Amino acid sequence: MEKFEKNLERQLMAMRECYKTGKTKQVSWRRSQLKGLQTFLKEKELEIFRALNLDLGKHYVESFRDEVGLLKKSLNLALKDLNKWMSSRKAKLPIIALLSYAEVVPEPLGLVLVISTWNLPLALSLDPLIGAIAAGNAVVLKPSELAPACSSLLVNFLPNYLDNEAIMVIEGGPATGEQLLEQKWDKIFFTGSAKVGRIIMSAAVEHLTPVTLELGGKCPAVLDSLSWSWDKEVALNRIIGAKYGSCAGQACISIDYLLVEKAFFSTVVELMKVLIKKMYGDSPKESHSVARIINKHHFLRLKNLLTDQMVKDSIVYGGSMDEDCLFIEPTILVDPPLQSKIMTEEIFGPLLPIITLDKIEDSIDFINSKPKPLAIYAFTNNEALRERMVSETSSGSVVFNDAIIQFAADTLPFGGIGESGIGKYHGKFSFDTFSHYKAIARRSFLTDFWFRFPPWSNYKLDLFETVYSYDYFEMLLVVLGLKRSKMRFFIN
Repeated sequence: MEKFEKNLERQLMAMRECYKTGKTKQVSWRRSQLKGLQTFLKEKELEIFRALNLDLGKHYVESFRDEVGLLKKSLNLALKDLNKWMSSRKAKLPIIALLSYAEVVPEPLGLVLVISTWNLPLALSLDPLIGAIAAGNAVVLKPSELAPACSSLLVNFLPNYLDNEAIMVIEGGPATGEQLLEQKWDKIFFTGSAKVGRIIMSAAVEHLTPVTLELGGKCPAVLDSLSWSWDKEVALNRIIGAKYGSCAGQACISIDYLLVEKAFFSTVVELMKVLIKKMYGDSPKESHSVARIINKHHFLRLKNLLTDQMVKDSIVYGGSMDEDCLFIEPTILVDPPLQSKIMTEEIFGPLLPIITLDKIEDSIDFINSKPKPLAIYAFTNNEALRERMVSETSSGSVVFNDAIIQFAADTLPFGGIGESGIGKYHGKFSFDTFSHYKAIARRSFLTDFWFRFPPWSNYKLDLFETVYSYDYFEMLLVVLGLKRSKMRFFIN
């Protein structure tokens, strides 16, 4: 371990020296690295699909939808808009600032650390990397050891496509993570659990390192009593897909639980049973369209949630498990006890509790009684309820009549609030996350605000009053002596 630490310190010192040369700030370098990532995705696509299948049992179409395709889209956008993102932005100054100019200039932070997670092991490793490279940083990437095939793929192949003097991929478990956190960074970007997020923040305190924490929590879905059968079916298809179809519910933006009115829940359950079979067949495991649980530890955690004496009687659909294959079929529960772990902890699996309410408006108080979620999904045509959902709840995002789609929108910031995360990324927001916006001001020697210097007088106080109010007419009157001062302070 001591040898690893010394080697790490030596490598990071070399990366800092590389950054100091200014190489990573050059637009040509940034473009070449982004194009290297494009080539990696193109040439290693089959290996990526195999690795995702080995780690998580993902179908290759799901892998393309949620990982490879999204990364290609992010890279295309970054390459198209890079020059615009890097450009300085003129800052408006007041008229009185004659012969002055101001601008805001984005600059890279320096040497940054990206620690990824296992449920979207490619996307959640490379998407932050795209933003860090586009912003001109030197980067160390640590993939999750819980997705070993994907981690190995990144460590063994990605360096062949990138500048190894400025970008490094490190493989390892918690001990490696601890060693990395002991180093000085200019930014730490972490995706994972709130528990580890707290460890990241504690370590960042030592060097006052800024952090972005992409965490999670219990994302609720609210299903109003939709009157049209078409709306009901579309809504439930989207709910089913968002719950079971993205890494078997092992996603931070997956629906955690569903809120419906008591009078409507039986209709919802019966229709969901039909639609789940239509989407995943009579045997979801054989359909290869539902991913498997990442490992035995998480499988047993989910199993314990279901076999809890307080919970198992609330299962109305599914519930079967195959420990050898780490597979749990899509499962529906109705009104499990609110004090049970399935309703107090993030589920992160293919288990969907349905909580019934007297009226759908009660969903707002229910959501507000929990920590702020990463996302709220509300399926409703009620405009008043939509307005209340936006104005009376707090979350990373709110999506109406769909779920998870905000993750794919480059023009929307993705991130949490409170316990669901700190900071945001995706698209230009990724560039911003890894940039410092430096204020630049230029003045001429030919003009001055002469009244800003002592000795002080009520006359100068009058001038400050008009200047700070941007009342130039009043200022002119004061300068010409045509306005008597209202201020008569004589304080020693």
